[in-house]
Amino acid sequence: MPSNASGSPDKNAAPPLPEPLRVPVADSHTHLDMQSGTVEEALAKAASAGVTTVVQVGCDLRGSRWAAETAAAYGNVHAAVALHPNEAPRIVHGDPGGGSSRQVAREPGGDAALDEALAEIDRLAALDQVKGVGETGLDYFRTGPEGKEAQERSFRAHIEIAKRHGKALVIHDREAHADVLRILKEEGAPERTVFHCYSGDAEMAEICARAGYFMSFAGNVTFKNAQNLRDALAVAPLELVLVETDAPFLTPVPYRGRPNAPYLVPVTVRAMAAVRGIDEDTLATALAANTAQAFGY
Repeated sequence: MPSNASGSPDKNAAPPLPEPLRVPVADSHTHLDMQSGTVEEALAKAASAGVTTVVQVGCDLRGSRWAAETAAAYGNVHAAVALHPNEAPRIVHGDPGGGSSRQVAREPGGDAALDEALAEIDRLAALDQVKGVGETGLDYFRTGPEGKEAQERSFRAHIEIAKRHGKALVIHDREAHADVLRILKEEGAPERTVFHCYSGDAEMAEICARAGYFMSFAGNVTFKNAQNLRDALAVAPLELVLVETDAPFLTPVPYRGRPNAPYLVPVTVRAMAAVRGIDEDTLATALAANTAQAFGY
């Protein structure tokens, strides 16, 4: 590991390039706009590790527009567009720090502002290079009870948008498993639904499997305290499993805490193969096919 001036390990240094995968895979969920360097550099480094396709995910209006523009410019980038669950309450309550494209009055007009933002997501979702609507869902970790109504209204709207445009639904579910599953059942999930950064247990994985939901595993499947994720991965049908980075977050062990990027997917793939008890080529072949199926590219 590189060291800083004091001689201690530099936690900001990019991890080394892993041994490349022999069978190319896709990073099913990344945020290139939050990573250092250029898009070209990120894609080239990823390709050198056997990660030849990425799904670039928007979290607000600006990020969703950027995702669509980037996917239009690069053939190996596909876009997903949405208002993140934590973004919806910010728009409704007029938080100027929420990253939305405009400041809105706290009283009244919040619901109208959310409707306006959702209309823009709807417009972006119609574009050919946009393959997913997300990340959307519920987050009870960062948003308190006062934000639940806005989150749920936004989630239901995104489900409708995904179905109307025939796009994959990409779900952010943090400490909200029961409500996410309930709303999907009430609204009727799109034909292709992906639980990004799957965070449930084996029991929930069986529920998702029966419903045909894809489960995408990130670097946290390697964390010591994440046995629930490994248990879920062990029982999830192979044809419903995806891999992602959620970069720059959730860097896999042994690089946890350092910047994540698509080129590190092989580290997670090898850990996943060990959990499944299969060789990495078999897993990579399934992951590549599953991601293409999930996002329709």
